[in-house]
Amino acid sequence: MKSVLLIGIGSGHPEQITVQAIKALNRASVFFLLDKGEAKDELVRLRKEICQRYIEQPGYRLVQVSDPLREDNEVTYQAGVERWHAQRAELFARLIDEELAENECGAFLVWGEPGLYDSTLRILDRVVALGGPAFEVEVIPGISSVQALAARHRIPLNRIGEPIRITTGRRLEAADLDNVVVMLDAHCAFGQFADQELEIYWGAYLGTEDELLVSGKLHEVQGRIRELREAARLSKGWIMDTYLLRRPLNPDQ
Repeated sequence: MKSVLLIGIGSGHPEQITVQAIKALNRASVFFLLDKGEAKDELVRLRKEICQRYIEQPGYRLVQVSDPLREDNEVTYQAGVERWHAQRAELFARLIDEELAENECGAFLVWGEPGLYDSTLRILDRVVALGGPAFEVEVIPGISSVQALAARHRIPLNRIGEPIRITTGRRLEAADLDNVVVMLDAHCAFGQFADQELEIYWGAYLGTEDELLVSGKLHEVQGRIRELREAARLSKGWIMDTYLLRRPLNPDQ
């Protein structure tokens, strides 16, 4: 049977690859690379660099295809994501059918951790539902941007006896503000809470040469974060950032 590996490759630094991931890289003979356009060529380049650095035997193939664009003109956000996932499922089904021979192993190199705010697993489930070629899926965990954020700021994500929540900028609400990690925030949703006593630990391009870090009281540093974020996005054409919001500790705690 064909097999497909989802290999978590960390948040940007090639040395974040785990030993398990290196072994998985050397099991695969075909690697599927999704091209997101010229502005994000760097994401493909980093995946190629990882293959060159860690794969010991020559002869593996890189299959690079254009990733379907997600339209922003749908009636709802959910409708846009649904349409995009359907297009990706058709693409993945074709890749597995046409590019993988029977008993051959292919791989997707997934930024960060495949199980955290990444759609690849869901899309492969849709491929199975389409009734295409039979294949097995194995997931190799990776270091997420959430872990990298905590490490680079030298902070524990959780505080003693307190929960932590992970959400997106679209879903950030006032009730979430005690220890909340925010991902996929294109509009700086933290700004709506700048009048509250909050601390922020922000990072972009974590683990890469272009890494940006800012921390402090939200009302004091939010402007700096916005400026850095916009300048970086214009310069590189894309941005990946994550942040932690939390209320200051009560002195009595």
